Amino acid sequence: MFKGVGTAMITPFDENEEVDYESLKKFVKFQLTNNIDSLIVLGTTGEAPAIEDDEREKIVDIVLEIVDGKIPVIIGTGTNNVKHVLKYNKMAEKAGADGVLIVTPYYNKSTQKGLVEYYKYIAERTSLPIIIYNVPSRTGINVNPETAIEIHHIANNVIGIKEASSNISQIVELFSIKPDTFSVFSGNDDQVLPIMALGGDGVISVTSNVAPKAIVELTHLLLVNDLPNARRINNNYTFFNKLLFREVNPIPIKYAVSLLGLCKNILRLPLVSGTLETQTLVKKEMERLGLI
Repeated sequence: MFKGVGTAMITPFDENEEVDYESLKKFVKFQLTNNIDSLIVLGTTGEAPAIEDDEREKIVDIVLEIVDGKIPVIIGTGTNNVKHVLKYNKMAEKAGADGVLIVTPYYNKSTQKGLVEYYKYIAERTSLPIIIYNVPSRTGINVNPETAIEIHHIANNVIGIKEASSNISQIVELFSIKPDTFSVFSGNDDQVLPIMALGGDGVISVTSNVAPKAIVELTHLLLVNDLPNARRINNNYTFFNKLLFREVNPIPIKYAVSLLGLCKNILRLPLVSGTLETQTLVKKEMERLGLI
């Protein structure tokens, strides 16, 4: 669907905790100006569980209008209710999205067999390419490598996986059995280099909300196997990547984006603004990196 970096976009809110559509427009333009490869709308970083359906539709329409086909736009449509997933997929289709990102069902969870049936059922009912989102720390369930590949073989519009398990051994195993038709994207900014060195296609990134230029450069260097220069950028951003997960995502990145003047540091409950210590560290590191 894309190679390089797809920004897992924040969703801006105003002082009344309403979606700030003007800031959203500015943010998308900022990403395009910095040559981002793709945009991921209404994922974890976009606080999707706290977004109402009418807001979702307007957010997607605005992003697609501004992007105007220049890069792929992928919509997060996953929930733990399959009927809601189908509804959000239809919304994404109607809007003209390029694909959907579907997280494993959380809380009700599943067996591995259930995951195969779940994605097969969804894939049969959408025309869009699907990326599986594997994030066990949030969902309580892991997609085993053989399960991901079985899903792909049964439903060939399931074209890849966002791997945020943090389990490098599992990801190594996935690469050893996956066909060339199945893409693997890092779901963690601190694992971009090892995953892409194994043959990954890129990253769905939190850091690129504020540093799109650097993360684009990093991933594009890795795509041409320029490891020495990729290591240089990776090492320079390692501490910042760590800071962005010092508190629950998107708490630190929302503050970081606000320092660029692209949104206000406002989140919807149950998320709240980060501690003063986190904000101080994030600001200091952004100054060191020349981002502000």
